[in-house]
Amino acid sequence: MYIKKILIAIVAIGLVVAAFFANFVYKAMLKPNTAFNNETAYVFIPTKAAYEDVRSQLEPLLDDIDSFDDLAEQKKYTTNIKAGKFPIKKGMSNNDIINSIRSKNIPIKVSFNNQETLEKLAGRIAGQIEADSISLLKTMKDSTFLTTNGFKEATVLGMYLPNSYELFWNTSAETFRSRMLKEYNRFWNDSRKSKAKAIDLSQDEVIALASIVHEESKQAAEQPRIAGVYLNRLKIGMPLQADPTLKFAAYKLPEYKNTIIKRVLNVHMEIDSPYNTYMYSGLPPGLIAMPDISAIDAVLNYEKHKYLYFAADAKRLGFHKFAKTLAQHNANARAYHRYLSSQGITR
Repeated sequence: MYIKKILIAIVAIGLVVAAFFANFVYKAMLKPNTAFNNETAYVFIPTKAAYEDVRSQLEPLLDDIDSFDDLAEQKKYTTNIKAGKFPIKKGMSNNDIINSIRSKNIPIKVSFNNQETLEKLAGRIAGQIEADSISLLKTMKDSTFLTTNGFKEATVLGMYLPNSYELFWNTSAETFRSRMLKEYNRFWNDSRKSKAKAIDLSQDEVIALASIVHEESKQAAEQPRIAGVYLNRLKIGMPLQADPTLKFAAYKLPEYKNTIIKRVLNVHMEIDSPYNTYMYSGLPPGLIAMPDISAIDAVLNYEKHKYLYFAADAKRLGFHKFAKTLAQHNANARAYHRYLSSQGITR
C-alpha cells in the first residue's frame, strides 16, 4: 500500500511537471503573441544589430515580450541576428516570429528618376535602403571605381538608370553600386552600342545628349525629333545652343543658389562654363541631369529630318514648334516670349 501511494505521488508529480512543461511550450512557442491589428507588421533589422535593437522593435508588436526573450535564448537567436526587412503576420507565435526574422528577409522595390546630381541620388536611395547618403555618395564618387569602369565624376550619374529595382533593405552602398553597374552594362546591349557607333557618339555622350533632350521635353513622343535637331547641329558643327545647359551652368554659381530660372536671358549666355553650349561647341563634359530611358533611346533612335531649330509652343504647353530656317524659328520664339511676358515671367 505504501509503495502504491509513492507511485501515485510520482505519477501525480509527473503529470504536474508535464502540464507545467506543456504550458511553457504552448506559451513560449505556440501561443499567438502579436499585439497589432494589421495583417502584417515589418521589422527592419540593421547590419550588426544587437538583440536589444531587435527587442526594442518587437516589444510594441508583441503581447508578451518576456516569453519571446525566453524562446529567443533557447533557440540561440540572441547571438545569431540576421539583417534585413522581415514580416510578422498577425497571430504568429514566438516560434513563427523567430523563424521569420531569422530566414525570411524580403526584397523591396527601390526606385528613382530624374535626380539632378549624385548628392540628390544618394539622398533618394538612402531613404529606401539601409545604407546612408554619406556612404552612398562616397562610394559613387570613389576614384578607383570610376577609373576602373571608365567613368568620370561628371559622367557617372549616367550609370544610374532610372527605374525600379528589387533589392534587399540591408543592401550596402557597395552592393547598390555594383547592382547599378550590372544594370547599366545590361542596358548597353549590342543593339544600343551599334546605334551609338552609327551616330559617332560614346555611351557617355549619348547619355549627355539624352539629358539635354529630357530637360527640353518630357514628352516621349517628341524626344526623337528634338534629338534629331541636336544631332543635325552636331553634324554641321553648329553649337547646340541648349537652354537647359545654361540653367545647369547658372545653378553652379553662388548667385543662383536656391533660385529657379523660368526664362533664359542673354546674361545666362555670358556664363563662362564648359556647359554653356551657346559659348562652346559640341557636347558638354557630362550630363546635366538624369535622363529617362525614353530620352536615351530617343537619341539612339532619333528622327531623321532637316530641322535645325525648335521653340516652346505657347498654345500647346509642354510641346514645341520646329523650324528649318532661322527666320521661321525667330517667329516661333517671339510668340513664346510674348506668352512668357503675358504671364509676368521675366526671369
